[in-house]
Amino acid sequence: MTPWPLRVAWRVLGFELKGLASVALWAARRRHGVPPGATACSYAGAQSTTLLLMVFAMAVETVVVDVLLNALGVPAPVRLAVLVADAYGVVFGVGLAAACVTRPHVVTGEELRVRYGPYVDLRLPRDLIVSARISRSYDERRMVHMSDGRAAVSVASQANVVVELSEPVVAVRPLGGRAEVSVVRFFADDPKALLAALRVPASTP
Repeated sequence: MTPWPLRVAWRVLGFELKGLASVALWAARRRHGVPPGATACSYAGAQSTTLLLMVFAMAVETVVVDVLLNALGVPAPVRLAVLVADAYGVVFGVGLAAACVTRPHVVTGEELRVRYGPYVDLRLPRDLIVSARISRSYDERRMVHMSDGRAAVSVASQANVVVELSEPVVAVRPLGGRAEVSVVRFFADDPKALLAALRVPASTP
């Protein structure tokens, strides 16, 4: 059995690779996991400005720090290590933004996929959904939280849709842990459109 630290390391590496792949999808204006006839529901709008500002600030910091280290006469190997670390931060920010745009929530005839970038992908069978409603909250403490049969996937500390299931489904936490959940709370840029898609009979193509 693979040790837990190694499993976590592999999952983190997978997130990074998916983030890089998402940049390519973003550039090609394509989306991941949105089949023909499905309804894609974005959630990135609430955090797009924050992410863009974060990436810009990290890019500026990378340049300023390198100039400062050069002026102080810091050895080239140290400067290179700092430059790589700072550049990685920029790439991470771009990858996260791209992943959130290219991996939206998806409503198909069979399921509702609740996602957050490469980190969360909850598949909720439509025949188990007994209730879906708008319920706004602005003080979510964690991006992802699962306990007591409930899951929360927030964006910018916000959630605005609650889905209740007739029986629990297995949800995978970002680091690989599993939990059974029957109530899922999450954020959508246009919750009314998402609920409208769910009201279309599941048998409709």
